[in-house]
Amino acid sequence: MSHLNTFPLSFKVKGRRIVIVGGGDEALNKVRLLAKTTGSIEIYSRRIEADFSAIAATIHERALRAGDLAGAALVFVAAEGEDAELAKAEARRLNIPLNVVDVPAECDFYTPSIVDRAPLTVAISTEGDAPVLARLVRAQIEALLSPGIGKIASLAGGLRHKVESLIHDGPARRRYYEDLVTRPVMGVAEAEQLLAAHIANGRGRGLVWLIGAGPGAADLLTLRAQRLLQQADVIVHDQLVPAAVVEMGRRDAERICVGKARGHHSFSQAQINALIVRLAGAGKKVARLKSGDPMVFGRAGEEIAALRKTGIAYEIVPGVSAALAAAADTATPLTLRKISSGLVMATAHGADDGELAHWAALAQSGLTLALYMGKAISAEVASRLVAHGAAPDLPIGIVVNAGRADSSSYAGSLAGLAAGAVDFADGPAIILVGRAIAHGDWASAAIVAASNIKVA
Repeated sequence: MSHLNTFPLSFKVKGRRIVIVGGGDEALNKVRLLAKTTGSIEIYSRRIEADFSAIAATIHERALRAGDLAGAALVFVAAEGEDAELAKAEARRLNIPLNVVDVPAECDFYTPSIVDRAPLTVAISTEGDAPVLARLVRAQIEALLSPGIGKIASLAGGLRHKVESLIHDGPARRRYYEDLVTRPVMGVAEAEQLLAAHIANGRGRGLVWLIGAGPGAADLLTLRAQRLLQQADVIVHDQLVPAAVVEMGRRDAERICVGKARGHHSFSQAQINALIVRLAGAGKKVARLKSGDPMVFGRAGEEIAALRKTGIAYEIVPGVSAALAAAADTATPLTLRKISSGLVMATAHGADDGELAHWAALAQSGLTLALYMGKAISAEVASRLVAHGAAPDLPIGIVVNAGRADSSSYAGSLAGLAAGAVDFADGPAIILVGRAIAHGDWASAAIVAASNIKVA
């Protein structure tokens, strides 16, 4: 585990002097950053070269004197020469935090890349090692935060004393603030109406978010899913959801695994239904975290029916389904003009002859099949599809752990898969069948044939 060499904090500069030594572009860059604060900016340089006219600052176009730094909150040195050396010496003598631009070894602190949504600020620092990376991360965070979020922060701050006087329970206060800051920008009157509603409802009304966790890669989780996981009181998750995704929830959220793996169900579906109804009925915000998309073989329909029956509010958050992740991993078009006009998602486990005959006809007509939960019986399913009229030479592709770093792929024909059980890697698999599969990138895939060659 790596350790930080600096400790992130916010430094109070309201009404205090901030001294910048230098009159060039480097000094201007620092002044632009500092102009976002309520500090008093003073610039010292024997020659002012940059244009500081658009910034409220006091400019001293002369040599720096030792007494100029007395009482300063921060000192920035963006120059070289005699004045720079005097500024560094005086700052150290007076114990004033010092930043020497582009010289990390001489800095007491670093200036981070800042996302400004005042009074909300996000600072990104690499301890001076990679400022370009810090700027790129800042751009990503900028895209996540709406311009109006600062107004919400100010609104929450203005109501703080009133909320604390009316809601004495800490978790109840947190639920109010979460409700406030996740709504569209509102005014004081609307915020107070929301406060009155929370007080009237006591613990507040619970709700359930049915969230698709995607195929397992944390960076394929949607932004909405990330936001709601941070608001959840309880996270009820399936066995296939990786720990890294579950840990994206709030630190103090309760976590309940209702693990369903092939051949082993620690919770029945009826028990899961009862659990989420009970938790939400107690006023909790419940994140029901499911692998893939909750509406694709996620049994969300049964959970929604239970929630509707008891009048509990719910919201569905889509996720990347495994078939789509498999297509992305292998650059395989699941639909392709003049080759495949559609996609059929089906579960191979427990399929009867009528279903297999239907799938065989669809595959022959040009549709792509995406078969879930069929790895253990893949050879049997392939044989039965051929027996029901599917062409033996239909291309097939199989992706295990689709969308993850450890994904592996296998390719061949329906006849090759029917020839015998393949030595698949561990993990859930998607079986793709159809003419469009041949147009994917399966160059590194293991060949599915009687020899059952396996490639890691």
